[in-house]
Amino acid sequence: MSLSAEPIIYGLIFFGVLALVEGIYLTVFGKSISLNSRVNRRLEMLDKSQNREEVMEKLRKEMQQHLKARRIPLYSILSTKAQKAAIAFSPKQLIMLMALLGCLAFVGLSVGTATSMPVRVAVSIAMGIGAIFMWISMKAAKRMALLEEQLPDAIELMVRSLKVGHPFSSAISIVASEVSDPLATEFGIIADEAAYGRDVGEALKDMAERLDMQDLRFLAVAVTIQQQSGGNLAEILAGLAKVIRARFRLFRRVKAITAEAKWSGKFLSGFPILALIGIQLIDPNYYDKVLDHPWFIPACLVVGAFLVLNLIVMRALVNIKV
Repeated sequence: MSLSAEPIIYGLIFFGVLALVEGIYLTVFGKSISLNSRVNRRLEMLDKSQNREEVMEKLRKEMQQHLKARRIPLYSILSTKAQKAAIAFSPKQLIMLMALLGCLAFVGLSVGTATSMPVRVAVSIAMGIGAIFMWISMKAAKRMALLEEQLPDAIELMVRSLKVGHPFSSAISIVASEVSDPLATEFGIIADEAAYGRDVGEALKDMAERLDMQDLRFLAVAVTIQQQSGGNLAEILAGLAKVIRARFRLFRRVKAITAEAKWSGKFLSGFPILALIGIQLIDPNYYDKVLDHPWFIPACLVVGAFLVLNLIVMRALVNIKV
């Protein structure tokens, strides 16, 4: 019995490629772009350039460039998530990064494994694209979660600003200065646009549609209605903050209730694959006697289809609309 190290090498190369993407991103754009940083990226850019209009245009370009690149065949699968994650890399740079990471993965596979050339090429391409897709997905999920968590506090800060007599545009500017990223930079752009004459309600609506965030749509609608019909905006926003907090608690409760079912579905789909990898590590020749059987490949395809179907069904069962 001999252990094969190739699956372990594949995994190490993939996670190395994933770490390299994050390293390149932080090196190019600085630590302030990291969601773990408490530094407001917009304010840091203003400190460096001292040109408010230039910073606003640069940030707007970063936030809008991905949706404009949906027609690129390879990039279309990434554009929505990259938009939510506000990835500063341009679409062309991300595609070039996929190619670079694929080449590095190919070099690593060539040095560390003895697999055939077609397999190395296919796995390298999959690693280059998969690493970028996983990295963007993690960034988008983390950023959207932070935005949802920060929004009620930001609205309450706007309410306090309105109650002491500040106009709504000044309340947005205070949020942009006092809270941390990612919400600070988003509201900073709205404050800059309002300073150059854009309607605040329209800017909030565009941000809500770009991020596809229901709570931001509520905020945009509330501000737009108040601008058109009047009323006490501070009271409206105070009520909205309570509603958003209640929705946030409900989402957390639903997430906790459905966590067991989600992980059960993932485990039931992932266990056969983990068992297959374990068998290959312990006994690489275990399936040699059945590899030539005419039903082997169809059986593998049927099992794979059932595993994917299991994930889809379990996801549909726990996808509770609130």
